Amino acid sequence: QVQLVESGGGLVQPGGSLRLSCAASGLIFPSFSSYDMGWYRQAPGKQRDLVARITSAGSTTYADSVKGRFTISRDNAKKTVYLQMNSLNPEDTAVYYCNAYWRSDYWGQGTQVTISS
Repeated sequence: QVQLVESGGGLVQPGGSLRLSCAASGLIFPSFSSYDMGWYRQAPGKQRDLVARITSAGSTTYADSVKGRFTISRDNAKKTVYLQMNSLNPEDTAVYYCNAYWRSDYWGQGTQVTISS
């Protein structure tokens, strides 16, 4: 069973940075490198939205609201996907979820990111 564990969330002042990590386990077939990986976020009272996505081939997609500030990357050897978040603002406050997709969607438990002074 695929398991995704996020880490790196926390409380940061506006303008600050955070790096989220998502470690995958339980991947028997196919290997981690075959999965498209993504980060989504959900603010209170709002739907869960895509933040960034990286395909198995390394192509990336970003929400317009984070372009130029966030960077998604993956380390297939470590079975980990990262989200580097810079120039954070209060509108980035949300629970951030890691997603893996290969024929089915798999989700982590989420990590809270709070941007506040």
